[in-house]
Amino acid sequence: MSHKLSRWALPAGIDELLPDQARRVEQLRTALLHQFHVAGYDLVIPPLVEFMDSLLVGSGRDLVLDTLQMTDGLTGRQLGLRADMTPQIARLDAHSMKPEAERRLCYLGTVVRARPDGLGGSRTPMQVGAELYGVAGVEGDLEIISLMLRQLEQAGVERIVLDLGHVDVFGALAVAAGLDDKDEEVVRDALQRKSTADIQSLLAARQIAPSLENALTLLTQLNGAWWAVLAKAKVVLADVMTSDMQCALDRLAIICSAIERNFSQVDVLIDLCELHGYHYQTGLVFAAYVPGVGREIARGGRYDDVGEAFGRARPATGFSMDLRDLLRFFEGEGTLDATIYAPADYADAALIAAVERLRATGRRVVMSSQPAPPGAPHLIRQGDGTNDLWHLMGDSNHG
Repeated sequence: MSHKLSRWALPAGIDELLPDQARRVEQLRTALLHQFHVAGYDLVIPPLVEFMDSLLVGSGRDLVLDTLQMTDGLTGRQLGLRADMTPQIARLDAHSMKPEAERRLCYLGTVVRARPDGLGGSRTPMQVGAELYGVAGVEGDLEIISLMLRQLEQAGVERIVLDLGHVDVFGALAVAAGLDDKDEEVVRDALQRKSTADIQSLLAARQIAPSLENALTLLTQLNGAWWAVLAKAKVVLADVMTSDMQCALDRLAIICSAIERNFSQVDVLIDLCELHGYHYQTGLVFAAYVPGVGREIARGGRYDDVGEAFGRARPATGFSMDLRDLLRFFEGEGTLDATIYAPADYADAALIAAVERLRATGRRVVMSSQPAPPGAPHLIRQGDGTNDLWHLMGDSNHG
């Protein structure tokens, strides 16, 4: 690339939307926000920039490497461009709004990341999601998952693979095995990679009870069709089952059964090695996949007490996705009405009135000094020069 051309190149992972894409994004944005509204979720718009010590409170600490930073010229304090809106929504619930037993919030806006999210991922995703606060029971999990699936339907996704996990199963085993933070992180990473050899290598040197070593190793096999995984888990984990693990498996059974019953287009799977966000997730985790797409298109889970860092701990669950990831499925509203062309004569009151009448009905009118393209609808003057009128010609939508 020549020096002259490279001046106009965008940074890796930064993209722009041209008119056709921007129109479809706006149509999809409007449709998704409407679905949130009818489900009882209120839209909030948090700021793009905050002080770093606010952005990185609580679960935001995991975002430090993803957050672009700068110095505030007014205060000298460090500012950050938001890399994820979820911590901001928790702050709004805890500090900026009156206390309510239950609160339903939704959001949609661009976030900025210092590094791509996955291979070839965007650094400026248009994050859309919802958060439900104050509902600890399984009905909260079902509400959020159902809302996510309905939004994917709205975007035109026809087949969905829903992958569910629960961090309490691994968490209970790690506690029982006495793993310290470092060993726990190593085992968690190996589980997500399904690396049985790495797990066995670490546990063999820690003199862990054989039943716990066996259970942690066999977690790598507990993935697949939900009913089969739950049946196998009862056998594999029988000798080490705790009340927390049993509650986690029972909750998964309720959720999977309800989703399968209510969403015929969804294949429901369980993966007990699915531990994304393990440091701040407190129970159910889930991700939605589409066959043929190599990464999840939506992700969420439960993170009870996320608001504790802001002074208000309570149950919370939610999901998020990148609106632009959904454009490949969204057909939109089809082609627009043909553009009408008119002369750029702003001194002609009759012409201006005719243009404004058309625009008031939703028609697109361009006033240009250039001739109308061949075959395009256009306004022409008709009259004897003393009482001229402007008429629309060549428009199939106009009588």
